[in-house]
Amino acid sequence: MLSLVLPKGSLEKATLELFDAADLTVLRGSDRDYHALIDDPRIERVRILRPQEIPTYVERGLFDLGITGRDLITEAGAEVVSLGELRYSKATSNPARIVLAVPQNAPWQAVTDLPDGIRISTEYPELTRRFLEERGVKAVVIRSFGATEAKVPDIVDAIVDLTETGSSLRKNGLRILDTLLTSYTELITNSAAYADADKRAAMEDIALLLRGAIQARGNVLLKLNVAADKLAAVTAMLPAMSSPTVTALANSGMNAVETVVPKRGVNTLIPALKAAGAQDILEIPISKIVE
Repeated sequence: MLSLVLPKGSLEKATLELFDAADLTVLRGSDRDYHALIDDPRIERVRILRPQEIPTYVERGLFDLGITGRDLITEAGAEVVSLGELRYSKATSNPARIVLAVPQNAPWQAVTDLPDGIRISTEYPELTRRFLEERGVKAVVIRSFGATEAKVPDIVDAIVDLTETGSSLRKNGLRILDTLLTSYTELITNSAAYADADKRAAMEDIALLLRGAIQARGNVLLKLNVAADKLAAVTAMLPAMSSPTVTALANSGMNAVETVVPKRGVNTLIPALKAAGAQDILEIPISKIVE
């Protein structure tokens, strides 16, 4: 039913891992294969292509559904329908930022301080031109094809580049002057596919599975038993995503408790629960959470 395009390159591994966690495992002959399959009746065709191309291909209807970054959608000026952010990336779950960076010792403290004719290297020339023109800056924008931060100061005066942590910029003696765009990865479609009721329902199913897999990351299911007189003290300690499920066990004076908690900190939570009276504590990994 659906044709799907996934990003090649830096997002590829994280994207394939996400689809696997969502029970939508991508199958292909090798890591270099641009054609793939997903054993799901809702997905008919899968391609893996450069993420820069995906917004335009989806906009033109060559694919019903695609994954790419908001930065690339904006750069392409593509008119697509967003089915929502997928908050994962190649390094962290934080958003990527498109930033304007200048040498540490540069005198400029704001974008409006930049002189006319300043040379700026970037992989986002259209986004950069629009941003600078809106602020009255007349710059020479030079398209970059990688290693953008290495071109300052002998080739250009400043750069516009993608960063998650800013560490690479700092290592190259640069400081961030402004942020042009904050970008998460997005699931996108086009207006024609979205208008098709069957396709839209299938796409929303896939979006639900992907979001559930992302939400499950970093969480575990805790199951435990606790006596009725200690129930309040134990449940008060649980940092639950929602109220814990409590079931009275017949003829025992005990209660079974289930709840989802962040994995970070569970190593100290379990001993504390034990000390408060919890018994038979189980920590269970989860693959997805569907609300």
